[in-house]
Amino acid sequence: MSEQEKWKWQEPGTTWKGIGLYHITLTITDRQPLLGTLAITNNDPTTAKVLRTALGNALIDCLLSIPHHHPEVQVLHFCLMPDHLHAVLYVRHAMPSGIAALVRGFWQASKKLGRASSITAASSITPNAIRREDQEELNDSQTLREATNRLEAFSNSLRKQMGDENYYQLPPVFQEMPFIHPMGHNTQLPNTIRYIDMNPQRLATKRLKPGLFRVQKNITIGERKYDGVGNTTILTGEHFKPVHVRQTMVKAAQHGDNATLRNYMNSCVLKARKGIVMISPFISTQEKQVMQVLLREQLPFILLADNGFRDYYKPSDILFDACAAGLVLILSPWPYDAKKTPYHS
Repeated sequence: MSEQEKWKWQEPGTTWKGIGLYHITLTITDRQPLLGTLAITNNDPTTAKVLRTALGNALIDCLLSIPHHHPEVQVLHFCLMPDHLHAVLYVRHAMPSGIAALVRGFWQASKKLGRASSITAASSITPNAIRREDQEELNDSQTLREATNRLEAFSNSLRKQMGDENYYQLPPVFQEMPFIHPMGHNTQLPNTIRYIDMNPQRLATKRLKPGLFRVQKNITIGERKYDGVGNTTILTGEHFKPVHVRQTMVKAAQHGDNATLRNYMNSCVLKARKGIVMISPFISTQEKQVMQVLLREQLPFILLADNGFRDYYKPSDILFDACAAGLVLILSPWPYDAKKTPYHS
C-alpha cells in the first residue's frame, strides 16, 4: 500500500482537505419532523423505520448526488430520521477546498429544498402532489430524483415570483450548517455506523417509554436538587452504597498487592446482588469495570454525571439499554455545559 493510499487523519481545527472519514449531521430547525414519520410495528422498537416525506426523499437524493460533483468523496452510510440526517462521508483523495466547503454546498442545496417544502406546507400550492398521503417509503433512485426535481423546480419558480429578497427571508428549514465530526481512527467507523443504524430503534424506545428518557427536573435528595434521566423509583431503595476505588488501592495493585483492590471491587458487586443500590460517577477504570458487571447482571445503580442534560438528551450506547430496562438513574446537580466533556461519551 502506497503512502497516499493510507488513512491520513485530520486533527480538529484543520481545514480537513486530506483523506479521511467524516460523520455529518444535518438537523431541522426546532426539530420539526419534516423529513419522515417513525413507524413502529406491534410496539416493538426493533421494527422501527422512517417513512420518508418528499423532502426526506429529496434530501437523500441530494446527499447521494455529492459524488457526482465531488468524485473524490464516497457516501459510505446514512440514516434519515424525522428531524435530522446522519451520513458518513469517505474522502478518498485530497480535496482542493476541504470537507467544510463541500458540506456547505450540500447545506445550501438542502436549504433550497427546504424553502420550497416549507412554503408548500403552509399554502395550498402543491407542486405535483409533493407529499405522498399514504407515507409509503420511497427508495428507488428514480423516485428520489423525481422528488428532488419537483422541489427544485418549485423553488426556482417561487424565487422568480417572490423576488430574491422575499425568497431568502422565508423561514429556514435547515438553519444551522451540518455538524462535521472527523473520525480519528479506524475503530470509529463501525461504532459510528452502529450508532447511526440504531437511531430509529432508540427513538422508538424513547417514544414507547417516555418516562424513562424524559429529563426530570428538581429531584430533591437531602438538601440538594438534581436533574435526572432514568428510573426514579430506584431512589426508593432501602440501602445505598458508593463505589469509590481509591488511588491507594490502585497503587498497591501496581506494586503487586492485588488483594485489597480485588476484594473491594468484588464487595461492590456482592452488595449489589443483595439489593443494595450502588452509586458512583464510575470514573476510574476499576469503577467502570464494576459498572460493566452491574450492567451485565442487570443490577440497578445510580450514575452521578458531572454535566447536566442537553435538549434531546439520550444516554450513550453503554447506558441506553439499561435505561430502557429501568435499571439505571443518571443524576446531575449541574446545568448542561456544552463545552464540558462528559465522563461517559
